[in-house]
Amino acid sequence: MLILILLLVVGSGFVYISKYNFSMVDVNLGSYVISDIPLFYVIVGSFVMGLVLSYVVYFFHEILASYVLWGKKKEIKKGKVDVLELTKRVHQLELENEKLKHGSSTEPEDSNAL
Repeated sequence: MLILILLLVVGSGFVYISKYNFSMVDVNLGSYVISDIPLFYVIVGSFVMGLVLSYVVYFFHEILASYVLWGKKKEIKKGKVDVLELTKRVHQLELENEKLKHGSSTEPEDSNAL
């Protein structure tokens, strides 16, 4: 519903602009000349081209941002693997520490051992 209201407001703005800007103009595109185009069409064409160019820039920005996020997710995954390996090593060292404290030659039974 909000989009419909926004489109109505933008459309009303275009109608207001077209009412007062309907004189014929020439448009020079390099060596090409397009003559007798209503000024309103030039205004709306410029507006649409600006929207398209801003969307293209936004699209490339989003591609670069997703690439950066992909790299960060890869780093986080590697960090999680490192944490898991270190946790295993700490657990092994705790078992060795208990073995040395109690002076027993047998390995302690641990149900949580990896």
